[in-house]
Parts: sequence; structure tokens; C-alpha cells
Amino acid sequence: MSHIYQPVMLMTLLKNGGACSATRIAKAILKYDQAQIEYYEQITNNMVGKVLRRHGIVEKNGKNYSLLLSRELTQDQVEELVDLCQQRLDEYIGRRGEKIFLHRKLSSGYVSGTLRYEVLKAAKFRCELCGISAEERSLEVDHILPRNHGGTDDPSNLQALCYSCNSMKQDRDDTDFREVRKSYLSREPGCLFCEIPQGRVITSNALAYAIRDSYAVTPLHSLIMPRRHVKTYFELGRPEINACDQLLDELRSSISGEDGSVEGFNIGMNCGEVAGQSIFHCHIHLIPRRKGDVESPRGGVRHVIPGKGNY
Repeated sequence: MSHIYQPVMLMTLLKNGGACSATRIAKAILKYDQAQIEYYEQITNNMVGKVLRRHGIVEKNGKNYSLLLSRELTQDQVEELVDLCQQRLDEYIGRRGEKIFLHRKLSSGYVSGTLRYEVLKAAKFRCELCGISAEERSLEVDHILPRNHGGTDDPSNLQALCYSCNSMKQDRDDTDFREVRKSYLSREPGCLFCEIPQGRVITSNALAYAIRDSYAVTPLHSLIMPRRHVKTYFELGRPEINACDQLLDELRSSISGEDGSVEGFNIGMNCGEVAGQSIFHCHIHLIPRRKGDVESPRGGVRHVIPGKGNY
């Protein structure tokens, strides 16, 4: 058994004469999903309960809520108020329909199982926002830039979020996503890396590309950079970082396959003139290392300050 789903589905079918709807099976599975309960506990405490407490309708003692007027109500009044609440609920559902829980949907379209697996694997099967493990809370594939704001299914625009973080993130903040999309097209006239000839590009994706370094420190020394003109790594957005990481891993694999003498790598970047940056368009160095390429490799990047690599 790889999950609770199979036995729960079989039990539900057995209890319903061998046949029932997918909706009934889903409701049976839902009873075992602690993440769902935790999500609605947060809604209760931070939204609904807070509003009703502020209006003096309920009070909270520890983890429990109580209706302040409940002791003064007759049974007939209780039934009347329940009917009124149900009427308001029915009216609201009639007006809003499926829009009520639209924010809970993963996306406006399908993300393939293969792509989902790759996103979760890249996140080491942990939520990329709160860090919780997939063993503790189910994970979903989230579009960083939502599809309804122009986001794509490119892996660089996808991240793994647990059910709670994804639900709370939603897609309704005040960011002008038109400006975000436009910023990805930003190029700087005269910038060497903004005007890289297509023939030099060895691999690329939607937001980044890679070339071989013109002044290679070692054979196959490569540079990975965002397409957008941005000075340093610290100004990159999460989709651009994902895009650069994707190319780093792709190049690491291809370089190792092309040259069996490569036994390690240095990954680094120069951010700012005092750190040695000479081209002010963010770029990440991927430097293959081979046994014997320096007399003593111990200390690695510490050698950017002479003498500090020896310790």
C-alpha cells in the first residue's frame, strides 16, 4: 500500500454494495486528511472566529468557541436562527456558485503527473514556503505567477507548496502582473549578456540561458544568466532562480557525461564591483574541476581572498 487512498476506496465501495460515486469516495478520503482540518482551523481562528468575536457574538476559551447568547435562546428561537442562517447560505451559494472555493483549485488547467513529480522532486518533497514534509502534509504544484495572470507551465514558474500554504497564497494580491511579465523582457542596450549571439547559447529555458565562458578557468567553464537585465543574483525573482537552477543541474549532468575526468564543480557569482564583478548583468559561474588542476584545491572559493583558503 503506497497511501491510504486504496483501502479507503475499497472500504467505501464495500460499504455501499460495491458501487458508489467518486464524490462519496472523495468524502471518505477527506475524513483522514489532517491537513484539511488544520487549514479550516486556521480559517476558523484567524478569519471567521475573529470577526464573530469582534462583534460580540462568540467567545473563545482555549481551543473552544461558544455562542454568547445560546443560554438565553429557546429551542424555537434556535431553530428559527438556524433556518435564517441556512437561507443566507443558500442565497450566497446561489449568487456565487463554484466561485466560493475557486481559490482552492490548483490551477485553471492540467499539470501532468510527470511534471508534478519533477517539481516535487526538485523541492526535495517539502513545501517551498513553510518547509513541511510531504509525509506530514500533502503537497501541490503551484504556479508562482498564476495562470490567470499569464503564468506558464514552464518548470521555472512552478513550485511545491503544501495544501495550506497554497490555499492561503491564492492569486488575489495587488501585484500588477502585467508589469511583472513586462519586466522579464527588460534588456539593456550595450550590455554584453543582453546581446549574446544566439549561436553562443548552449542551452536555455523561458527565463535563462547558458554559454561557455570566453575566458574559461577550466575546460567547459560555463555561465548561466537570466534573460532579464538585472545586476545581481539578489535581484532575481523566484521563477528566475528556478530557471537558473534548472540550467545549472542540466549543465552539470551534460558536462559530467561529456568529460569523465570532471570530479567536482565550483559554483559562484560576483555581486558588486568590490566582489570582482565586471559585467553588471547577473551571471553564475559553473566551473568543472579535475584532479590535479591546481596543486591544492582545499579551501575552494575561500581563495578569492589570497591566503584565506589555507586554514
